[in-house]
Amino acid sequence: MAKYSAADVKALRERTGSGMLDCKKALDEAEGDLDRAIEVLRVKGLKNVGKRSERTTSNGLVLTRETPDGVYVVELLAETDFVAKNAQFGDLAGKVADAVVAAKAADTAAALAAPLDGKTIGDVITAESAVIGEKLELGCVVKVTGEKFSVYLHRTNPDLPPQIAVVLGYSGDNDEVAHEIAQHIAFAAPKYLTVEEIPDEVVANERRVAEEVTRAEGKPEKIIPKIVEGRLHSFYKTIVLPEQAFARDEKQSIQQVLDGAGLTVTSFARVKVGEAATAESK
Repeated sequence: MAKYSAADVKALRERTGSGMLDCKKALDEAEGDLDRAIEVLRVKGLKNVGKRSERTTSNGLVLTRETPDGVYVVELLAETDFVAKNAQFGDLAGKVADAVVAAKAADTAAALAAPLDGKTIGDVITAESAVIGEKLELGCVVKVTGEKFSVYLHRTNPDLPPQIAVVLGYSGDNDEVAHEIAQHIAFAAPKYLTVEEIPDEVVANERRVAEEVTRAEGKPEKIIPKIVEGRLHSFYKTIVLPEQAFARDEKQSIQQVLDGAGLTVTSFARVKVGEAATAESK
């Protein structure tokens, strides 16, 4: 029987993020040699990559990189929060983010094909998935451009790495208010920067629903159009950043806060682990 200690199992788990039983089996096969055990996990993991393809990656982290030509947001996904807070996973995310910046990859497809350690980012993530023993994948990659930026990273759980990343592109000199707007975006999750950016089909569907609801309430036909427009405006307040009520003072709209601070928002991105990213610019 291979000679290894509980400390060896712990060390292997910390280096690979693999489960305890898998680490014990790998150490048994490697006769207690830690480096060989890592290779055992890698080989066995690659054989099971296909089996993991249908699993859900709802955990992970987000991180940012600011450069002279913009701010990049990178989301790396995993199956479990155990892996999400693992040091190796965090190191991988950092290497991926650096490679994204080096390649100036502005979206996920470009990022997956970008070079990293003599391979592509996609291949490196697949290889690390084999070692860790669960599905890993690159989530959203977004680049935000602007004159100035405010970056906010939010932890939904203090034991986990950041789960929400917000980048606000703006012009003006009130950096404190810009940061408050970035925090607001993390909380309120706006989807658009202007009403005009809302897709026509989204507006048409919301109008149809508003008309059906209004008629079902028995409102007189002649006032239905006015009521519908009012309901559409209320809808805009939930998804358009300047129309939203400011989280710190709901008596003010975001536009009023911006005007008072002399700020103009030119772009923003919000990426939350496991959700589709929101990125808008004008």
